[in-house]
Amino acid sequence: MSNFSQKSTKITDFYQLSDEVDLLKKLIRFSRWKKPVLIIPALASEFTLPESRPVFENILRELKGAQYLAKIILGVDQGTKDDIEQLYGIIADIGIDNLFVQWNDGPHFSGLYDLMQDAGINLSRRGKGRNLFMSFGVAIAIGATSVGLLDADIKTFRRPQLDQLFFPVQAFDYEFSKAYYVRSDGHRFFGRVKRLLVDPILIALKRKFTDTGEDKVLRLVDFLLLFHYQLSGEVVIDIDLLKRMRYTLNWGVEILSLIEVYRKATQIAQVQFTRGCFDHKHQKISVADGEKGLHKMSIDIVTTLLKALIVEEGLEVSSHFFRDLAITYQSVAEDLIKKYAENARFNGLIYDRDEEERFVTKIITGAIYDVGELLGAPQNISNMFWRYTTMNSEFEEFNKLGLQKAILDAEARIKHGHLETGDLPSWTRVEEKIPGIIDRIIDAIEDVKQTESVQ
Repeated sequence: MSNFSQKSTKITDFYQLSDEVDLLKKLIRFSRWKKPVLIIPALASEFTLPESRPVFENILRELKGAQYLAKIILGVDQGTKDDIEQLYGIIADIGIDNLFVQWNDGPHFSGLYDLMQDAGINLSRRGKGRNLFMSFGVAIAIGATSVGLLDADIKTFRRPQLDQLFFPVQAFDYEFSKAYYVRSDGHRFFGRVKRLLVDPILIALKRKFTDTGEDKVLRLVDFLLLFHYQLSGEVVIDIDLLKRMRYTLNWGVEILSLIEVYRKATQIAQVQFTRGCFDHKHQKISVADGEKGLHKMSIDIVTTLLKALIVEEGLEVSSHFFRDLAITYQSVAEDLIKKYAENARFNGLIYDRDEEERFVTKIITGAIYDVGELLGAPQNISNMFWRYTTMNSEFEEFNKLGLQKAILDAEARIKHGHLETGDLPSWTRVEEKIPGIIDRIIDAIEDVKQTESVQ
């Protein structure tokens, strides 16, 4: 039973039990009166660099057979006019005719970003989250009934994988479908952030909240633990749910999406994307630089998760909570690393246990301490220093030079840098803030079509 058992009434697990099942014809039938749309966020380098282009072209060739898709939206960042012309050449060579190019740096969409920025929607941070947010608006504008997300760097992608992901939403009216898979190339384990951050910190949080009897938060933690791969970027979302979901611009987007699904959806699925290996580009750890690679990703995820659990749920915690959480997390992570090391030996895989342990001790444990201090009592820390420098005459000379202002400015900078997760409103809220925004997006789409017809 373990290979196809259902462990929750909240989430349905769809297992891949046979290689013979072909869902394409059924999907085409179920999609006759629906309008499923696929979004692919991409950097221009995905199709301009010689080492990346074969992967990108394979994805487009596979998608050519996904006849149930009403439209494919390719959101392109960091692309020049020459890059976009090259992209149109690739599309023409492959012969895929339902693909719309959302050139984010082009004249038609850059103005829309400025419009939203002026309305108080902070889209200044470039990246995948910003790209997706605009693509959601495009999908809404063209009347999508469901939206799928697919990364542009999946080396092992095959169309039936996407068919399986769309099927619960198209055939059974699920609101949310998320992929899971084994992050491995057949030689080593990948998925370090999931294995060494998300799982152990959730287990540590479960222990802490069980001890304190916080049932409301504990239910959310249990929900997140039910997902086999919380950080997978391959999902399908019903359009009504998508409109109501909040988003973020940073690496915590997958975790925040699951938290939003927990709060706003009832019919939820996770789908086995492939029975074999799944491989795409891998981020470097970047121990020395917290603004790059897995280091930045880890800080963003810890911040998003703890902010959602502590701040948004209105949970009051003691000053010792985060210190105890970091200690518990490290103990859990060390236990899991032992299991991964033994599993690697069992399967004859390469496993660098020292590197995994460094990732836990040098990056994630420190991130929990740092974020915890800021979430716990940033105001108390700055107020303590401010009062101390006010009450003691020894600091009078320095206060005249701006010491107290520097204390407050430092607090604001640190708090903004670590706790500002780049939260974005739901698209329902965007439409309220900017009446006519959907019409403006439609105008941009039509302008792009006219440009395409001239080329």
